[in-house]
Amino acid sequence: MNIAKMIDHTILKPNVTDAEVIKVCDEAKEYGFFSVCVNPYFVPLVAEQLKGTDVKVTSVIGFPLGANTSTIKAAEAAQSVIDGANEIDMVLNVSALKDQKYDYVLDDIKAVVLAIKGKAILKVILETCLLTKEEIVKACELSKEAGAQFVKTSTGFSTGGATVEDVLLMKKTVGDALEVKASGGVRDFETAKNVIDAGATRIGASSSVDIVNKSKTSLSDY
Repeated sequence: MNIAKMIDHTILKPNVTDAEVIKVCDEAKEYGFFSVCVNPYFVPLVAEQLKGTDVKVTSVIGFPLGANTSTIKAAEAAQSVIDGANEIDMVLNVSALKDQKYDYVLDDIKAVVLAIKGKAILKVILETCLLTKEEIVKACELSKEAGAQFVKTSTGFSTGGATVEDVLLMKKTVGDALEVKASGGVRDFETAKNVIDAGATRIGASSSVDIVNKSKTSLSDY
Protein backbone atom coordinates (compact mmCIF):
# COMPACT_ATOMS: atom_id res chain seq x y z
CA MET A 1 0.00 0.00 0.00
CA ASN A 2 1.30 3.43 -0.99
CA ILE A 3 -0.12 5.63 1.76
CA ALA A 4 1.33 8.78 0.17
CA LYS A 5 -1.08 8.33 -2.77
CA MET A 6 -4.00 8.45 -0.33
CA ILE A 7 -3.03 11.82 1.16
CA ASP A 8 -4.26 15.30 0.30
CA HIS A 9 -1.33 17.35 1.64
CA THR A 10 -3.09 20.26 3.27
CA ILE A 11 -2.28 23.87 4.12
CA LEU A 12 -5.35 25.90 5.07
CA LYS A 13 -4.39 28.23 7.91
CA PRO A 14 -5.40 31.86 7.34
CA ASN A 15 -1.88 33.31 7.66
CA VAL A 16 0.11 31.13 5.27
CA THR A 17 2.41 32.72 2.68
CA ASP A 18 3.25 31.91 -0.91
CA ALA A 19 6.58 30.51 0.25
CA GLU A 20 4.88 28.11 2.66
CA VAL A 21 2.47 26.92 -0.02
CA ILE A 22 5.33 26.38 -2.46
CA LYS A 23 7.12 24.32 0.20
CA VAL A 24 4.03 22.13 0.56
CA CYS A 25 3.94 21.69 -3.22
CA ASP A 26 7.60 20.68 -3.22
CA GLU A 27 6.90 18.12 -0.49
CA ALA A 28 3.96 16.76 -2.47
CA LYS A 29 6.17 16.25 -5.51
CA GLU A 30 8.94 14.68 -3.47
CA TYR A 31 6.74 12.27 -1.53
CA GLY A 32 4.15 11.62 -4.22
CA PHE A 33 1.06 12.80 -2.35
CA PHE A 34 -2.26 12.56 -4.17
CA SER A 35 -2.98 16.28 -4.05
CA VAL A 36 -2.25 19.61 -2.41
CA CYS A 37 -5.30 21.07 -0.66
CA VAL A 38 -5.53 24.86 -0.34
CA ASN A 39 -7.94 27.75 -0.10
CA PRO A 40 -9.19 29.09 -3.47
CA TYR A 41 -6.83 32.08 -3.44
CA PHE A 42 -3.85 29.74 -3.72
CA VAL A 43 -5.22 27.46 -6.45
CA PRO A 44 -3.50 29.28 -9.35
CA LEU A 45 -0.15 29.19 -7.54
CA VAL A 46 -0.48 25.50 -6.70
CA ALA A 47 -1.60 24.62 -10.22
CA GLU A 48 1.50 26.34 -11.59
CA GLN A 49 3.81 24.67 -9.07
CA LEU A 50 2.40 21.22 -9.80
CA LYS A 51 2.23 21.60 -13.58
CA GLY A 52 3.66 18.57 -15.36
CA THR A 53 3.33 16.29 -12.31
CA ASP A 54 0.65 13.78 -11.37
CA VAL A 55 -0.10 15.60 -8.09
CA LYS A 56 -3.63 17.00 -8.16
CA VAL A 57 -4.94 20.35 -6.94
CA THR A 58 -7.72 20.41 -4.33
CA SER A 59 -9.65 23.56 -3.43
CA VAL A 60 -11.91 23.98 -0.40
CA ILE A 61 -15.26 25.70 -0.94
CA GLY A 62 -17.57 27.43 1.55
CA PHE A 63 -14.76 26.92 4.03
CA PRO A 64 -14.77 26.45 6.96
CA LEU A 65 -18.39 27.03 8.07
CA GLY A 66 -20.42 25.94 5.05
CA ALA A 67 -22.80 28.84 5.62
CA ASN A 68 -22.22 30.64 2.33
CA THR A 69 -25.17 30.79 -0.04
CA SER A 70 -25.40 28.15 -2.74
CA THR A 71 -24.79 30.76 -5.43
CA ILE A 72 -21.50 31.77 -3.83
CA LYS A 73 -20.40 28.17 -3.32
CA ALA A 74 -21.15 27.36 -6.95
CA ALA A 75 -19.28 30.41 -8.21
CA GLU A 76 -16.32 29.70 -5.94
CA ALA A 77 -16.16 26.10 -7.15
CA ALA A 78 -16.44 27.07 -10.81
CA GLN A 79 -13.65 29.62 -10.45
CA SER A 80 -11.43 27.12 -8.67
CA VAL A 81 -11.82 24.69 -11.57
CA ILE A 82 -10.95 27.46 -14.03
CA ASP A 83 -7.89 28.24 -11.91
CA GLY A 84 -6.73 24.62 -12.04
CA ALA A 85 -8.45 22.64 -9.28
CA ASN A 86 -9.00 18.95 -9.99
CA GLU A 87 -10.93 18.29 -6.79
CA ILE A 88 -13.40 20.36 -4.77
CA ASP A 89 -13.96 19.90 -1.02
CA MET A 90 -17.16 21.80 -0.15
CA VAL A 91 -18.53 22.27 3.35
CA LEU A 92 -22.10 21.13 3.82
CA ASN A 93 -24.57 23.62 5.31
CA VAL A 94 -24.67 22.25 8.85
CA SER A 95 -27.38 24.66 10.03
CA ALA A 96 -29.74 23.66 7.22
CA LEU A 97 -29.14 19.99 7.95
CA LYS A 98 -29.89 20.45 11.65
CA ASP A 99 -33.09 22.30 10.79
CA GLN A 100 -34.01 19.33 8.58
CA LYS A 101 -34.10 21.52 5.48
CA TYR A 102 -33.04 18.54 3.43
CA ASP A 103 -34.15 19.97 0.09
CA TYR A 104 -31.92 22.97 0.72
CA VAL A 105 -28.93 20.80 1.63
CA LEU A 106 -29.48 18.65 -1.44
CA ASP A 107 -29.79 21.67 -3.73
CA ASP A 108 -26.75 23.29 -2.12
CA ILE A 109 -24.59 20.30 -3.07
CA LYS A 110 -26.23 19.99 -6.47
CA ALA A 111 -25.39 23.63 -7.21
CA VAL A 112 -21.69 22.81 -6.86
CA VAL A 113 -22.07 19.60 -8.87
CA LEU A 114 -23.61 21.60 -11.71
CA ALA A 115 -21.01 24.36 -11.43
CA ILE A 116 -18.05 22.04 -11.88
CA LYS A 117 -19.76 20.08 -14.69
CA GLY A 118 -17.86 16.87 -14.10
CA LYS A 119 -14.51 18.62 -14.49
CA ALA A 120 -13.52 17.94 -10.88
CA ILE A 121 -14.15 15.40 -8.14
CA LEU A 122 -16.52 16.63 -5.42
CA LYS A 123 -16.08 15.82 -1.74
CA VAL A 124 -18.71 16.99 0.75
CA ILE A 125 -17.35 17.92 4.19
CA LEU A 126 -19.91 16.95 6.83
CA GLU A 127 -18.22 18.34 9.97
CA THR A 128 -19.12 15.18 11.83
CA CYS A 129 -18.16 16.53 15.26
CA LEU A 130 -21.22 18.80 15.07
CA LEU A 131 -23.65 16.10 13.94
CA THR A 132 -25.59 13.28 15.54
CA LYS A 133 -25.21 9.80 14.10
CA GLU A 134 -28.59 10.18 12.41
CA GLU A 135 -27.50 13.48 10.88
CA ILE A 136 -24.27 11.92 9.58
CA VAL A 137 -26.30 9.21 7.86
CA LYS A 138 -28.67 11.77 6.35
CA ALA A 139 -25.79 13.96 5.15
CA CYS A 140 -24.20 10.95 3.47
CA GLU A 141 -27.48 10.04 1.78
CA LEU A 142 -27.98 13.60 0.52
CA SER A 143 -24.39 13.78 -0.76
CA LYS A 144 -24.91 10.55 -2.66
CA GLU A 145 -28.21 11.74 -4.12
CA ALA A 146 -26.69 15.06 -5.19
CA GLY A 147 -23.92 13.40 -7.19
CA ALA A 148 -20.81 13.83 -5.03
CA GLN A 149 -17.96 11.33 -5.25
CA PHE A 150 -16.79 11.52 -1.62
CA VAL A 151 -18.03 12.34 1.84
CA LYS A 152 -15.42 13.85 4.14
CA THR A 153 -15.41 13.97 7.92
CA SER A 154 -14.15 17.39 8.91
CA THR A 155 -12.66 20.78 8.12
CA GLY A 156 -10.17 20.57 10.98
CA PHE A 157 -11.41 23.98 12.13
CA SER A 158 -14.26 22.91 14.43
CA THR A 159 -14.51 21.09 17.76
CA GLY A 160 -13.15 17.77 16.54
CA GLY A 161 -11.83 15.78 13.61
CA ALA A 162 -12.02 12.34 12.09
CA THR A 163 -12.88 9.38 14.29
CA VAL A 164 -12.86 5.71 13.43
CA GLU A 165 -16.49 5.45 14.56
CA ASP A 166 -17.64 8.18 12.17
CA VAL A 167 -15.63 6.81 9.24
CA LEU A 168 -17.17 3.38 9.80
CA LEU A 169 -20.67 4.89 9.86
CA MET A 170 -20.05 6.97 6.76
CA LYS A 171 -18.66 4.02 4.81
CA LYS A 172 -21.52 1.79 5.91
CA THR A 173 -23.99 4.41 4.69
CA VAL A 174 -22.47 5.13 1.29
CA GLY A 175 -21.22 1.63 0.53
CA ASP A 176 -19.38 1.38 -2.76
CA ALA A 177 -21.25 4.33 -4.26
CA LEU A 178 -19.00 6.99 -2.67
CA GLU A 179 -15.57 7.09 -1.09
CA VAL A 180 -14.73 8.48 2.34
CA LYS A 181 -12.07 11.06 3.19
CA ALA A 182 -10.89 11.33 6.78
CA SER A 183 -9.47 14.68 7.83
CA GLY A 184 -8.96 16.69 10.97
CA GLY A 185 -6.64 15.33 13.62
CA VAL A 186 -4.95 12.76 11.38
CA ARG A 187 -1.45 13.66 12.50
CA ASP A 188 0.36 10.33 12.72
CA PHE A 189 0.65 7.02 10.91
CA GLU A 190 -1.29 5.04 13.51
CA THR A 191 -4.32 7.33 13.20
CA ALA A 192 -4.08 7.25 9.42
CA LYS A 193 -3.91 3.46 9.46
CA ASN A 194 -6.94 3.23 11.73
CA VAL A 195 -9.18 5.39 9.56
CA ILE A 196 -8.01 3.58 6.43
CA ASP A 197 -8.90 0.27 8.07
CA ALA A 198 -12.33 1.79 8.85
CA GLY A 199 -12.95 2.51 5.18
CA ALA A 200 -11.31 5.82 4.29
CA THR A 201 -9.61 5.89 0.89
CA ARG A 202 -8.30 9.42 1.24
CA ILE A 203 -6.64 11.28 4.11
CA GLY A 204 -6.48 15.02 4.62
CA ALA A 205 -3.41 15.97 6.63
CA SER A 206 -0.84 18.67 7.18
CA SER A 207 1.50 16.21 8.93
CA SER A 208 1.74 14.17 5.75
CA VAL A 209 5.53 13.96 5.68
CA ASP A 210 5.66 12.55 9.20
CA ILE A 211 2.91 10.05 8.37
CA VAL A 212 4.74 8.76 5.31
CA ASN A 213 8.12 8.60 7.02
CA LYS A 214 6.60 6.60 9.87
CA SER A 215 4.81 4.34 7.40
CA LYS A 216 8.12 3.29 5.87
CA THR A 217 9.10 1.63 9.14
CA SER A 218 5.60 0.41 10.04
CA LEU A 219 4.04 -0.95 6.88
CA SER A 220 5.78 -4.29 7.26
CA ASP A 221 3.24 -4.90 10.02
CA TYR A 222 0.28 -3.52 8.06
